[in-house]
Amino acid sequence: MGKLFGTDGIRGVANQKLDSILAYRLGQACAVELTDSAHHARILIGRDTRISGDMLESALVAGICSAGATAEVLGVVPTPAVAYLTRKYQADAGIVISASHNSMEYNGLKVFNAQGYKLADEIEARIEARILSPEAADLPTGAALGRRVQRDTAAEDYAQFLEESAECRLDGLHLVLDTANGAAYEVAPRVFSALGAQVECIGNTPDGTNINADCGSTHPEGLQAAVRKRGADIGLAFDGDADRLIAVDEQGRLVDGDRVMAVCATDMQARGKLAQNTVVGTVMSNLGLQLYLEKHGMRLEKTAVGDRYVLERMLAEGYNFGGEQSGHVILLDKNTTGDAMLTALQLLGVAVRSGKTLGQLADTVEILPQVLENARVSEEGRLAYQSDDAVQAEIARTEQALLDKGRVLIRPSGTEPLVRVMLEGEDIEYIRAQAQKIAALIEASAS
Repeated sequence: MGKLFGTDGIRGVANQKLDSILAYRLGQACAVELTDSAHHARILIGRDTRISGDMLESALVAGICSAGATAEVLGVVPTPAVAYLTRKYQADAGIVISASHNSMEYNGLKVFNAQGYKLADEIEARIEARILSPEAADLPTGAALGRRVQRDTAAEDYAQFLEESAECRLDGLHLVLDTANGAAYEVAPRVFSALGAQVECIGNTPDGTNINADCGSTHPEGLQAAVRKRGADIGLAFDGDADRLIAVDEQGRLVDGDRVMAVCATDMQARGKLAQNTVVGTVMSNLGLQLYLEKHGMRLEKTAVGDRYVLERMLAEGYNFGGEQSGHVILLDKNTTGDAMLTALQLLGVAVRSGKTLGQLADTVEILPQVLENARVSEEGRLAYQSDDAVQAEIARTEQALLDKGRVLIRPSGTEPLVRVMLEGEDIEYIRAQAQKIAALIEASAS
């Protein structure tokens, strides 16, 4: 990746690393790349509920219009809505202003092409070079400038797409939704209610500063308690931009992305809808998922961490289903990126058709205990652990102790100044202690 783009677009603390000038230049660079003498580009802009979204949206619009393109503003909509609407509205690109699951001081910019896919590396490189170039762009004047257009039906059009994508109604289901005070806070209850479910919501009062704050897919404890207290059938937790789903069963137990994929893949296979009987996961996918799929005549292909890599493998090999343990799940027959509500509809459809509870479905998948610890490091020291003798020796000792009954995975985050330490094994207390020990050593190596 380059200086600006990470694994999921440009991300940083708003008004510091990601300021209005950078947003303006990104909008302008995208428009210039897509505009020529015979074509004036149309670029969609969607955002989540962060307070910094107002500032960055205005800057993006200015940059796009300065290059003679049209900025079509969608308002607060989920990331997968922008991917879908870029295709539906036949726009040239879509830009999302969101830092997904990150806390409110962060924001991000990610770009979809006209087909609703994240940009290829070479196109990101061209846009980045244009942003960083000291040379002034040759910009239009007068009547050739672009315009800002408000798209008031964006959320409604996306909701209609979701309702039409549902393969059955949800009458009789009692759901609790946690929308993370984020982009799905209005559209999610509308969709599930329209399909017949009884819907209650938490985490649906955004104020610009409370997105992902002790709620949503990264903090599901409140949803677990709400499901138990209210006697609901299923809980659904989304992240700030609603491309991740973590579910909660009728007992208040978590059902993560690996279990969601196992349940959905089994149903798709039984109905002849799972391409090549293959699920695409990542190196973070639990060993239990792989063993479950193999037992049921399916296979798991693993990629590097990041939904862009999952999608690349799916497109390259003709697969149609994949995702991550964190809840990014891609149903490629229906949308071009992870879509929490689409995934939820798929999962709920399995429950309705089977007549089983989510707990009964999820319990068929035996997941190996897994611990994830985050080592906080500086940008400069994020790779220091790779050459640190103490860190490497402790990793080697842990791998020897686990042998073929577990594993150690260390990887730098693509979106935050963190190194993630993941251990998998049969003894939860041992792997938790070792994960904490290795994370502490990595932090020390970066100091």
